[in-house]
This record gives sequence, C-alpha cells and structure tokens, in this order.
Amino acid sequence: MSLPKNDDQHLWVSWDEYHQLIERLGLAVHESKWKFDKILCLARGGLRVGDQLSRIFDLPLAILATSSYREAAGTQRGDLDIAQYITMTRGELHGNVLLVDDLVDSGVTLARVQQHLKDRYPAIESVRSAVLWYKACSSVKPDYFVQHLPTNPWIHQPFEEWDTLRPHNLAAWLKRGSAAGRASGADA
Repeated sequence: MSLPKNDDQHLWVSWDEYHQLIERLGLAVHESKWKFDKILCLARGGLRVGDQLSRIFDLPLAILATSSYREAAGTQRGDLDIAQYITMTRGELHGNVLLVDDLVDSGVTLARVQQHLKDRYPAIESVRSAVLWYKACSSVKPDYFVQHLPTNPWIHQPFEEWDTLRPHNLAAWLKRGSAAGRASGADA
C-alpha cells in the first residue's frame, strides 16, 4: 500500500520508515557517548520507541503514562495528565535516564515530565530526551532527535489506523485484512 504524498501539513510514515527512524535515533544516542542507566518512555507515543531502544541498548525500560491527545481519535490536544507512578521491573529510577517519546510538538509534555522527574525522583542524576520528530513550534529542544520539522506537519504514524478501530469492528477488520492478503498473494 502506498502512502499519500507528504507536504507541509502532513507527514506520512510507513512501518519501515518508522523502525528506521528508531534505529537512527539509537545511533545518534550511541554516537554521543553519553552513558545512561535506564530508558524511560512516555506512553503511549513513546512505547514502541522505548521498547526498541531498550532492546538495542540492552537496558531496562521504565514506562510513564502521559496523555494529552485524547479527543477526535487522538488528533485534538487536551489537558496533560501525568501518571503518579512509573512502571518498571528492576529497582528504582536513578542515575542517568534517557527519556524517550515519539515526538515533541508544543514541548509542554517534555517540559512537564522533566520537572515531574526532578520533583519526585531525587536519585536521578541527569535526564536527556530523545524523540523521532522535533517540531519547530516546540518550546523545548530535545537532546536527540532524528527529524526537525520546520512546518510542524501532522505526523501520520503507521499504527494510527487502530485509533478508530473498536472491538465490535474486529471481525470485519480481520476479514478485510484476509481478503486483501489473498488478493495480493500474501496468504500463501
């Protein structure tokens, strides 16, 4: 399936491009030679990025849930909510932490989370941020990013098709996928 053409208002990203961006982000962090102890991803957008970087760097992944894009299938910003607790499997959040998200848009989430970490986690020595996309409209510049977007386009990520899928539509969704697979010969 081909994606629509990118322009100043829209950036369309395929799965292959998405994974390659994460790999390029990992390389940028690695080449900086900064040593960090943990990766903290912001859920939901940073989950996939954090998971992949956690595997590449072989470091524990911590998760902090945040939410601001809830309305209109995730396309309208609302108030920012930050979870009270961080989820992780080993120990406490401490030392040098790589804070990961998919993008920095207004900069509000990144700034507020950094303050949240400073206020609640005194064992953290330093935090650096890493994102795939850094929009020019952001009030905060991330430490690491792959693409700077001067026109602030809406980013159409490959998983957003699930934003409007609901459980009662799954049977039709799966049937459509099977029919598309047969038509392209993918079921063989």
